[in-house]
Amino acid sequence: MKIEVKNLAKKYGNNEALKGISFTLEEPKIYGLLGRNGAGKTTFMEILAGQILASSGEIKIDGEHPFDNQRLTESICLIKEGDNFKKDLKVKNVLKIASYFYPNWDGQLAEELTREYNLNMNAKVKSLSKGMGSALGIIVGLASKAPITVFDEPYIGLDAAARKKFYEILLEEYENEKRTIIFSTHLIDEVSLLFEEVLILQEGSLIMQEDADMLRNNTCAVSGPADKVEAFIKGKKVIESKKLAGMMTAYVYGTSEEAREFGLEVEGIPIQDLMIYLTEGKKGA
Repeated sequence: MKIEVKNLAKKYGNNEALKGISFTLEEPKIYGLLGRNGAGKTTFMEILAGQILASSGEIKIDGEHPFDNQRLTESICLIKEGDNFKKDLKVKNVLKIASYFYPNWDGQLAEELTREYNLNMNAKVKSLSKGMGSALGIIVGLASKAPITVFDEPYIGLDAAARKKFYEILLEEYENEKRTIIFSTHLIDEVSLLFEEVLILQEGSLIMQEDADMLRNNTCAVSGPADKVEAFIKGKKVIESKKLAGMMTAYVYGTSEEAREFGLEVEGIPIQDLMIYLTEGKKGA
């Protein structure tokens, strides 16, 4: 399903959560939606899922608006950090309701994941620990088989082993049946290898949309004598630079091979570090 975002803005009083962002998600991929707290990620995801209206601009999914559009909303599954389900429902009731709402619901997968996470089917949502509540959200998100599945910090309370299992199952399900998966997370290092495309928001504005492999291959940290580094980075996009005792390190867009041929030390920049540098509000961003 094609997602088109045009000049999308959302205000809460005097606060601009989104400032006229525009981009297109053309095809089923795993997208990383990144940014610091308050960047506008959750607001965007709620508008996408048809849960709230934009102040101006629009989102279209296959040419239609998602708000108050049942055909679209049953094709979009948004799993947030918490409060996804009514507190008095039992786990089995949550899964039953989800099976009615999502046309592509995979009951067998839901059962397998319930066993995997050792979830008590008769427990009420309000009695679940944070980890078990997250597990329930993950189960609904994966088993929904929704063409657009959105995870907003879905793993709160899960330990490292449980999160790893989630990433493995997510990738396996995606490989079996492609869908658009939008993943917002602060644990970027854990999941960055899953991303096929990365979008970075800063204070309500979109500051980057890039193919993940291009980012990995074309951004690097180069180090060496200051004069040599300055000569290399001339005319290039510089994200960040620092000097110390005649030496210099710069984070740049440029091929690592070119930097090595220039006689500089080269290291890759993890996507998490790149996001931090770009959202620090410094000149290079």
